[in-house]
Amino acid sequence: MKTALWLYLFMFVAFFDLHAQYPILTPFAISLGAAPTFIGWMMGMYSLTHLPGNLLAGYWVDRYGSKWFIAISLVCAGMLLLVQSYVADPWQLLAIRSVSGFVLAFLSPACLAMLAKLGRSRTHQGKLMAGNGLVHTLASVVSPAAGAFLVAEVGFTTAFSVLGWALIAVGGVAAFFIREPKSAAVLSDGSAVHHHHGALPAPEASLPPVPDSAKRIPWLFYGVPLALACSQGILFFELPLLQSSQQSLLTSGLLFSMVSLGALLTLSLMFLHRYSPFVRAAAGSFALALTFFGLAVEWPLPLTVSLFMIGMAKGVIFPATAALLASLSSASRYGRVFSLLSISSSIGAFIGPITAGQFRHAVSPYFIAFIGLMLALVLLAPGKFRSTPDAPPVAD
Repeated sequence: MKTALWLYLFMFVAFFDLHAQYPILTPFAISLGAAPTFIGWMMGMYSLTHLPGNLLAGYWVDRYGSKWFIAISLVCAGMLLLVQSYVADPWQLLAIRSVSGFVLAFLSPACLAMLAKLGRSRTHQGKLMAGNGLVHTLASVVSPAAGAFLVAEVGFTTAFSVLGWALIAVGGVAAFFIREPKSAAVLSDGSAVHHHHGALPAPEASLPPVPDSAKRIPWLFYGVPLALACSQGILFFELPLLQSSQQSLLTSGLLFSMVSLGALLTLSLMFLHRYSPFVRAAAGSFALALTFFGLAVEWPLPLTVSLFMIGMAKGVIFPATAALLASLSSASRYGRVFSLLSISSSIGAFIGPITAGQFRHAVSPYFIAFIGLMLALVLLAPGKFRSTPDAPPVAD
């Protein structure tokens, strides 16, 4: 449990730092002379360069553990932010953001794999994944407004420098305080068998047997995180371009924080992890799709309420998908499984802002998000997940 608490602490600081950039990157790019279409490509390239990093992370995290990938990823991202504070034109910003996408691609699979190994049972894994989402959301509640306030007070150059040094410091401290956990191979009945995780993991044959379905996660399932990331990319592209956001950076930051507040509400409802993660993922995706449809048709609800509802749905979907993947995988494959989760999210985050930038004058980008989410739901096959039922709760 001590390792999980340290991990949550470092993740909080890291996510706070990263989310603080969301409301200020678009205004910064505009100040350099970038057009909305170029900004869409810049956001998309950041996600596209996640892909090679995700592919490498899947194998390397399983082979060498998570600790050093977490530390090195944070330090490199901080150094790139220091360089970013001195860029003079949009193309330089595009290049730096592309490299940042690669180095940060290792962070999420490494963190999720470490949390999954700390789980003593399926129920405990679900709690840890919900805790990850809760920490992520707590950081993102105040960080967009804090980032916008920082820029308003000290300017872009100093703000990026402060955020960069913070990431470097967190990465350095993480290298000393994070300890590689014992990996737990959780059986389908909820019990767990622990073995030490050294430089090289134990052979697959030495692990307890896992159900056949654990080795065959349906590919169409990854359409849900892909559609979620696509819709989020569209939203994060659109919000800074609103007239009210362009008039005030602080307003833009507060709008981003409304999404995080909604996610914080559902993530704090810890009883939700007792329900089937598949049902939670499907229900959350449907609710998110309906909210984007409402935005597309300009329903009468205020924008802040709609953003809060989007956050509530995200707070249900993300921990549910992570818990479901953990329950369908053996401990020695967590790195690869969560790497595929990150890859699908990277593809969605690449498609979202680029599509919004290209077609926002012809059709509402929110309608594109609605179509993507509904398509992902239609392609889901519930029967594929029935052979591995959730384990009964285990006393922790």
